[in-house]
Amino acid sequence: MTWQARINTALDERRAAEAFRVRRVVENGAGRFLTREGQRFCNFSSNDYLGLSQHPQIVRAWQQGADRYGVGSGGSGHVSGYTTAHQALEEALADWLGYPRALLFISGFAANQAVIAALMGKDDRIVADRLSHASLLEAASLSPAQLRRFAHNDAAQLNVLLGKPCSGLQLAVTEGVFSMDGDSAPLAALHETTKQQNAWLLVDDAHGIGVTGEEGRGSAYQQRVRPELLVVTFGKGFGVSGAAVLCSEPVADYLVQFARHLIYSTSMPPAQAVALSASLTVIRSEDGAERRARLAEHIQRFRRGINELSFRLTDSYSAIQPLIVGENPRALALAQALRERGQWVTAIRPPTVPPGTARLRLTLTAAHEPQDIDTLLEALHVSCQ
Repeated sequence: MTWQARINTALDERRAAEAFRVRRVVENGAGRFLTREGQRFCNFSSNDYLGLSQHPQIVRAWQQGADRYGVGSGGSGHVSGYTTAHQALEEALADWLGYPRALLFISGFAANQAVIAALMGKDDRIVADRLSHASLLEAASLSPAQLRRFAHNDAAQLNVLLGKPCSGLQLAVTEGVFSMDGDSAPLAALHETTKQQNAWLLVDDAHGIGVTGEEGRGSAYQQRVRPELLVVTFGKGFGVSGAAVLCSEPVADYLVQFARHLIYSTSMPPAQAVALSASLTVIRSEDGAERRARLAEHIQRFRRGINELSFRLTDSYSAIQPLIVGENPRALALAQALRERGQWVTAIRPPTVPPGTARLRLTLTAAHEPQDIDTLLEALHVSCQ
């Protein structure tokens, strides 16, 4: 087989399965509305859960950061790219979340890859929730450690798998709020299990941080759990981008020595760190609390209304409200029907989700108004007739 034949075969298989991914150019991807080709849509596909990407205080902070530091960091944090802006943000995050240290990464994907690659050896074992994010499962698959998966949110099966003989160390991996189902992990039970088995727990709380818990401290804090490794990302509740790993002093020192994404990647622009510090301030403020309350009201309003329609819901009380429709053609057709009614909704299909669970991944935000939720529900009702 030639290279071109291999590529053509893979693309043909995706098209045949109606799983071919297409990027659509929009004029803006966050906020209450987005515009494409002159048409305005109400946006139900954004992870900007608190609406902070448009917050004037945060926008102004990025502009002021750029005025002071320029638009790039100039290098790795190990060379010249670690500024006072980065240091201030790390210290604020560590204090807020109750950890000795925080280390900044350019993305959540990079943070998960870096931590797992740096920590795991060939005699070790990773036991991951089977619905964990692709960045976690890919990092686990590429590491020299053995990978085992436990049934979704099943602490009992995690205990069984961790109890099997292992000559090395063990790491349990999960999300705080799952990106495709929107439900929450039973972190207290998972952490108790890992402690009993002398394992560590890594929690990726990308979709919980900023949105859940007191002051938006996330899923782990809400459940009174402090996992050994906590990954938080800034492209959702914070409204910006980037990530951080929260951990102990020795683990932070270890990652500074051995985490290749940290060592060899250009660090995030200092102006971005300034904007993230401003975002953290908003999240912890009365404004942040009001936005979380507004989002919670939208979630309740949507779930009350959707119960009248024949969709399969997940057990999600987060901003992520997936409607599982089953097969790919139906998901695509329903997404298109909603767009024709001014609702921007994305169909998620395998391999992102398991076969037979194609869905509309609806995301609600504090930027929405109650009438937006009602209009979406009416469009769903009409589209299903």
